[in-house]
Amino acid sequence: MNFSLYIAKRYLLSKSSNNAINFITIIAAIGVILGAASLFIVLSGFAGLKDFTLQFTSVIDPDLKAEASVGKSFLISEDEFSKLNNLESVASYSKIIEERVFITFEEKSYPNAYIKGVDENFEIVNAIDSVVVLGSWITQKTNQIVSGWGIANTLSFGVLDYGKRINLYVPKPGKGQITSANQAFNTFNAVSVGVFDVNENLNDKYIFAPIDMARALLNYKENEVSAIEFKLKENATEEQARKEIASVLGDKIILKNSAQLNDALYKMLNTENLAVYLIFTLVLIIALFNVIGSIIMMILDKKNTLKTLFNLGATISNIRNIFFIQGSLMTIVGGLIGLFIGCLIVWLQSTFSLIMITPSLPYPVTLKIENLIIVFLTISVLGIIASKIASVRISKNLVEN
Repeated sequence: MNFSLYIAKRYLLSKSSNNAINFITIIAAIGVILGAASLFIVLSGFAGLKDFTLQFTSVIDPDLKAEASVGKSFLISEDEFSKLNNLESVASYSKIIEERVFITFEEKSYPNAYIKGVDENFEIVNAIDSVVVLGSWITQKTNQIVSGWGIANTLSFGVLDYGKRINLYVPKPGKGQITSANQAFNTFNAVSVGVFDVNENLNDKYIFAPIDMARALLNYKENEVSAIEFKLKENATEEQARKEIASVLGDKIILKNSAQLNDALYKMLNTENLAVYLIFTLVLIIALFNVIGSIIMMILDKKNTLKTLFNLGATISNIRNIFFIQGSLMTIVGGLIGLFIGCLIVWLQSTFSLIMITPSLPYPVTLKIENLIIVFLTISVLGIIASKIASVRISKNLVEN
């Protein structure tokens, strides 16, 4: 192998007497470099878009959320609340009551909203105040609400308009014949004190209200909640927190982290990322055909030299290894150069905002170690396969004739 490596390095660094072969080799090397750089830049771009998209949902997502394992709600005793207050990994928690609600304002209606009743700890668990773009946050023990921008825009209501109340309707549970709207719905008149703006999905879905108001609207018991959202201490791990919370609440709840709460969004982003990776890998495979072609051309150019090496005692396996190592070195070194160029471009974009989406928003990119590893492994594996395909073209008849 040392013999093959020595000859392979000589062939890689030296020029051929045939200018066409030199040109083909340069094209192949440039193709590898540009392919590796392009793949890394695209993956970094999608990583940046993913982080940019998720930063909005993460603002109002808790570290952990306990939801009912059966049904829409669960009961929690005072003893369980007391135990939750003493958990080592939990900094704070907020009780949540959530349900679909029908909203009307003047002559307009909105059937697809959800009311989210929250207690006074919600601002501690989630940085909700940072996304309230108009008005202020709700006050407990009132009929105030904070709605998403999409809901407010659709129904055309603003904030602090006490003369125009927003009507909330929730179907009453029970059986029997319905003879009037009052029998069919629990109703509540609310006043909007704020509007939040996170993303289109949440803006069109949620209104926040004091937990007592939501409890009255939904006929929930005093110790009944839809969920509990947790904020963990800085030095606490998710695994530790899960064990402690589960030891208190048992199997009546399911714990979800931010990724699990937004699983559809994560799946969509990961699927898009995989699709782009496969497309650019296909482009890289096409580029590596140049590597196969350059190695085959080099084999034909060095035919007389190979015959001499064979007569001096080199085996067919040794000679094949020469061109296998040459092709592998070409792709690995080209991949490293491409990664360096890709890292440089990503750094320049993140530092100097060379490409802008809007006048105030640069195209987001994120430099991640895993993307470096993925690109390097991809280019290395494909390059080794291409080199193997080219090197097996060498046969005993080729070097003897």
